[in-house]
Amino acid sequence: MQSQTTQIAILIVITTLIFLLMPLFLILYIRSYARHKKNHHLEKQHMQQKFESEILQARIEVQDQTMQTIATELHDNIGQLLSLTTLTLNSVNLNDSEKAEKKIGNSLTLINKSIKEIRELAKLLHGEQIVENGIGYAIDQEINWLNKTGAYEIENNNGLINVAERSPDKDLIILRLLQEIINNIIKHANATAITFDAFYEDKILHLNIKENGIGFDYEKNTTSRAGMGLNSIYKRIEIINGKLILNSSPNNGTIILIEIPYP
Repeated sequence: MQSQTTQIAILIVITTLIFLLMPLFLILYIRSYARHKKNHHLEKQHMQQKFESEILQARIEVQDQTMQTIATELHDNIGQLLSLTTLTLNSVNLNDSEKAEKKIGNSLTLINKSIKEIRELAKLLHGEQIVENGIGYAIDQEINWLNKTGAYEIENNNGLINVAERSPDKDLIILRLLQEIINNIIKHANATAITFDAFYEDKILHLNIKENGIGFDYEKNTTSRAGMGLNSIYKRIEIINGKLILNSSPNNGTIILIEIPYP
């Protein structure tokens, strides 16, 4: 009987302790959950601010790149066309009607070509519109300007033109990524041929660039990303949760494979 009483007393004590400790554990759990939720919210807020900051930086850099392209085009192409037009018109001899007619015709051709080039430049001035028309269109515009230099044999396999998905913020960063890669090729690669492959598959945007330049020892230069212009590229890839694989070796060119969740 006494044993039963002892067992009952112990059971009562244990039950009492459980009822007393349960609210304490519940309070600790709620506090822990609230702290975790707050940290998660702050982390998301920080990531959003970082993303918005990157978009702003990319927008500024795209605009700067656009202005540089326009300045170069005005000086090297349109300026030359208009100078040739002026020289041709100044050499017209009205007393020789046959030659005069031919030179005036040549001048009109040069003027029409200048007008066409100016219209193309006008499209560049609407950088935001280029992105709004889709990343496929933006990529085409960038590669077309590179092709106009005549410095490279270019193959452009752009399968993004008819992709219906849109992500203007990501597109802006992707466009800036492409511009940085092209600038790196121009400055460092000594390439003569460049291949661009872009396509969309299973909600992943693929952008692959291959060039036949001098290449480099990637393992040795991993710590020198900043000097090679790679640091900013990797940072932007991280911002949009992308993946970049770079294959290069001396005298064998460079291949860059980019995968980005999209949109």
